[in-house]
Amino acid sequence: MKQYWVMNEWKGLLTGNILYEIGAGQEQKRDQSYAEVPAGTGQYAWIDYNSDGVQQLNEFELAAFPDQAKFIRILTPSNEFIKANYITFNYSLNINPRSVLNKSDLKGIKQFISKLNLITSLQTSKKSVASGSFEFNPFKYDVNDTALVTLTTVFLNTVSFNRFSSKWGIDLSNLHNNGKSLLTYGYESRLVKDWTAKFRWNLSRSLAIVLTGRNGTNSLLTPNAQFDNRNYDLDIHSLEPMITFIRGTSFRLASGYKYENKKNQPVYGGEKASSHSINVESKYNVLQNSSITGKFTYNNIDFKSTTGSATTTVSYIMLDGLLPGKNYLWSIILTKRLLNNLEMNFQYDGRKPATSKTVHIGKASLTALF
Repeated sequence: MKQYWVMNEWKGLLTGNILYEIGAGQEQKRDQSYAEVPAGTGQYAWIDYNSDGVQQLNEFELAAFPDQAKFIRILTPSNEFIKANYITFNYSLNINPRSVLNKSDLKGIKQFISKLNLITSLQTSKKSVASGSFEFNPFKYDVNDTALVTLTTVFLNTVSFNRFSSKWGIDLSNLHNNGKSLLTYGYESRLVKDWTAKFRWNLSRSLAIVLTGRNGTNSLLTPNAQFDNRNYDLDIHSLEPMITFIRGTSFRLASGYKYENKKNQPVYGGEKASSHSINVESKYNVLQNSSITGKFTYNNIDFKSTTGSATTTVSYIMLDGLLPGKNYLWSIILTKRLLNNLEMNFQYDGRKPATSKTVHIGKASLTALF
């Protein structure tokens, strides 16, 4: 059964859509494997944590850089089945008081409310062990419930003040993203919680300041003892001020500083990482059909581990694929429009992770625009 609704109520005060779907069937347990593909065309990197030269399932991570993306994940259905109910529930709603209070003579509380804007969305899809009847409640099970087979949920809320102002504005966002998968070796659960506050201030047509703060968690849990090395529960805090200079439509220069602190819970190792990074990015439109973009990042990372090792799953996640110490990353992109619907790109990327050797990557592509 599937139902879909679209709404536009009270002169645009409330707009959005809702999707609700239920059903029943059988869910297969799946075997997981990885296949090697040309560098840059995959999603995963193989890191030989135990230095035995043998690829093992607990040694593959989402690649932090294109040259490391040499593997794709393949999920193969097994002969084991579970009777399951499934529910999909999605909604997207926008509450915009400005649509009914957009008047220049508003004062007091009405003027304040007219500057608010709320966007909320939920995408959830889950399968649970069938108990002889349909499941109608999309919020019945928690991610840790044993009756839950698979789950994908993305819940995002953003409250904005002065969103439509060209001078300044504030955005406060909350993200809750969790998932659960049934594999032959057990369940794998992921959870991301994130609060982000963003303040923008346009000092003039050419100069703007953006301040972004973040507070969140990121965790992965696999109960199978063979995959204990992959489990982590991170607390993440960051603050990033950025200033942008724009000159007409031909030149843009942005520079910022970011401080980020990550801490793994003691039960999963207690690792700590703090980083100080400086970012500079510019774009220059040479002609109407050509542009050059350059970016440089200096990132100094302090990493502490009880084992003293920075070659584990959690260290790869906490260091964003870099190494403790001074890291340098840079890139140059040249884009040229050949015809009305053909665009050529030349890209060079480089990085120098601490004491490791420098990595250089170059690629070219031709894109057809329709």
